[in-house]
Amino acid sequence: MTGDQITLIIIIAGFLVDLGVRIAAIIIVPRNRRPAAAMAWLLAIFLIPYIGVAVFLLIGSYKLPKKRRDKQAAINSFIIETTKGIELVSDEEPWPTWLRSVVRLNRQLGAMPLVGGNRATLIGDYEAAIAAMTEEIGRAKTFVHCEFYIIALDPVTTDFFAALEAAVKRGVIVRVLLDHIASVRTSTHRQTFKKLTEIGVSWQFMLPVQPLKGKWQRPDLRNHRKLLVIDGTVGFMGSQNLIDRSYNKKSNIKRGLQWQDLMTRVEGPVVSGINAIFITDWYSETNELLARETVEIGDELVDTSPNALDCQLVPSGPGFEGENNLRLFLALMYYAQKRVSITSPYFVPDDSMLYAITTAAQRGIEVELFVSEIGDQAGVYHAQRSYYEALLRAGVRIWLYRSPYILHAKHFTIDDDLAVIGSSNMDIRSFNLDLEISLMVRGASFVRDMRAVEDGYRALSQELTLEEWMLQPLRSTILDNLARLTSALQ
Repeated sequence: MTGDQITLIIIIAGFLVDLGVRIAAIIIVPRNRRPAAAMAWLLAIFLIPYIGVAVFLLIGSYKLPKKRRDKQAAINSFIIETTKGIELVSDEEPWPTWLRSVVRLNRQLGAMPLVGGNRATLIGDYEAAIAAMTEEIGRAKTFVHCEFYIIALDPVTTDFFAALEAAVKRGVIVRVLLDHIASVRTSTHRQTFKKLTEIGVSWQFMLPVQPLKGKWQRPDLRNHRKLLVIDGTVGFMGSQNLIDRSYNKKSNIKRGLQWQDLMTRVEGPVVSGINAIFITDWYSETNELLARETVEIGDELVDTSPNALDCQLVPSGPGFEGENNLRLFLALMYYAQKRVSITSPYFVPDDSMLYAITTAAQRGIEVELFVSEIGDQAGVYHAQRSYYEALLRAGVRIWLYRSPYILHAKHFTIDDDLAVIGSSNMDIRSFNLDLEISLMVRGASFVRDMRAVEDGYRALSQELTLEEWMLQPLRSTILDNLARLTSALQ
């Protein structure tokens, strides 16, 4: 066989392999995937086939391993059994006609019921939130369950770690869950892990990426929840991580960036639900089911006043079959009758969410969006900006929270009836790839408190107008559009 013939065979073989990869991609990639995401992957594979295929094989699956999803399904019945307070739901004030269907939706998706008899307060001061959690740990008598996306030992969290240590010495069982990748990326991670071990808490990584130990899933599937439960009677949840407001990054410190978050402290039957979510995640990581640490909420902890709150937790993430948080958010956007106020640091909606928000504005609903004036992640920041024109043209008011603060709070209010607060951004990542927790609250007093927080944001923000936005330079538009395309890879 001559050299020319060998070359010809190689060329033909390469062509057939390339053709086979493209045909296989057309068959495999779109299956059970949104059209926009499928198109983005196909473009990547067709334009840069070898790199595109390699990346797809690495992060193309947006589901957790089947074993873990089976655990989630099995434990949903446990969540139902350990959540009480359904009989306490208030009906003194008329429910919006649509609310029961939303409650039913959430129950169907995440197993959690709507429970009454709760109290909740908002904490918008970053260090005050850590101090409040530290103080409650100091009162712990039986157990502390701590779960955060990022936990870092630094001067801001030193007292928190000291409180955990003191609790262990008192005989309190302290369990800590922290996301593996997110916490490893902090500058003090070695000191943090060493300290957790030294003080005697039981701690585990969430979704560890440790192939040599047989622990592997798509690396960017992360547990993004932030919650704390003390004795099953007091809980905290929201957007804040356990780390300095600068995240101890040199680039952030150089720019003077400071994170602005919002946490809520809750008491009442809903705390059992927060604890159940921790127990679910602990079981998923350790195979240890903490069945004994479900707490019966005593009558003295149930709020029977007219200001008692009805609350429903909505866990979400790739362990569930559906996108629980997205479905909840969509339902509320379409049911809104008067006003929608959204706060999301990373606002990269899918088509369904974009249509829900713009449709609400076009229906005459007063819709506003609070985002940061500057960004800490270039790709997300530019992808977010690519949606501003469509929002502004639909009538959505956009408020840019002043620099050098990163508005990291994640919440929204619907009319005068409901508020939602938690760890979930309104972006494709939170809808598909991250484990999140959201709390839907019905209660006029809580909604008023949330409105006051939104008023504070507005006072510290500049409104972005369509006229101003249309003056953006072409290079910014190009960057925004490119970032938007890559955001669809999921």
